[in-house]
Order: sequence, then structure tokens, then C-alpha cells
Amino acid sequence: MRDLDKALADILAIRSQIAAGTAFRGYGPATVAATSGIALLTAVLQFLWLTDPTGQPIVFFGGWAAAASLSAALIWIEMLARTRRHHSGLADAMLQQAIGQFLPAGVAGLLLAIMMWKFAPETLWMLPGLWQVLVSLGVFASVRSLPRSIAFGGAWYFVSGFTVLLLASQTHLLSPWTMGLPFAAGQLLMAALLYFASGENDDED
Repeated sequence: MRDLDKALADILAIRSQIAAGTAFRGYGPATVAATSGIALLTAVLQFLWLTDPTGQPIVFFGGWAAAASLSAALIWIEMLARTRRHHSGLADAMLQQAIGQFLPAGVAGLLLAIMMWKFAPETLWMLPGLWQVLVSLGVFASVRSLPRSIAFGGAWYFVSGFTVLLLASQTHLLSPWTMGLPFAAGQLLMAALLYFASGENDDED
């Protein structure tokens, strides 16, 4: 029985090593581009209907949490289909690797928002910029299994995050545009980088 357990463990280790050295093809450019549209639409709707984002932080961030959840759901659904199609037997290992690379940044963003809202609500103006910086870290962590050009997407979010922090430090106000424009441009850039790196069209996969 010990020999069987050891053999299974060795197989899992080998699969993990192979997955670590394989380019992940689970992200579809079209879906990533669609999340850019979701970010822009959310910003426009909040600009039109949310008269005082700073005075209504729960509504403001609730809208962005909904947008992020919808975007994540779309990406996840396509990730499952593309990973099974492109990676077949390595699908599970590739998914675990992709999730493991981005999960720490996502969890940090969620916990940071809860902590700031609970203990320091006067600092919530910093959250849009901090979220962008955390996204950049998640993108950089994923570069190992994605085309190297994806690092430009990480660089965009890094620069935009600190730019948003700098601008917001002047007023301490929340604005739908400091979330919508950076994420819309960043996701569109990521989609373009994925498309040109793979040289494929999702409709032809």
C-alpha cells in the first residue's frame, strides 16, 4: 500500500512539474476584452446614478464587487472549457496552478477592503489604487505560465495604481473613473497581449 501511495504521489509531482513548464492557454482574449467593457459600463452607470460615491462607499464598492464577480465568472467558465480543450490530461493541474498564482492577490484585496471599511473608513479613497497594485502583482505572478508580454499588463496596473493613489491623495474622494478607466484600459491591453501572443482567434480554437 505504501508503494502505491508513493507511486501516486510521484505521478502527481511529475504532473505538477510538467504543468509548471507548460504555457497556460486558459485565458481567452475575447472574454478578457469583455471584462473591459464591464468595467467601463460600471463606471458610466455609477457616474450617471451615483451622485456621491464618497458618501456612499458601500454602494460604490458594491457595484465594483458585482462587476468583478461577473468578470471572474465569465473568465472562469471559459477557463474551464479552454483548459480542457488545450491541456486535456493536465487540465486540473494547469487550473490549480493558474488559480494559485493569482489567488493571493485576490484574497489580499478582499481582506484589505474589509479591514479598511471596518477599522479605517476614512482611508477608503486609497482602495481603488491599492486594488490596481494588487492586480499588477497577480499578473506578474502569472507571467511564469503566460506569454512574457503579459508583463506589460502587470506594468500598466502597477503604474495606474500609483497614479490613482497620487491623484486621489489630493481630494480623498472616490470616483467611478479612477476604477473604470484603468481597469477598462488594462483588461483591453491584456486581451490584446493574449491575442497577439497566441496568434489565434477564439472562434477558431
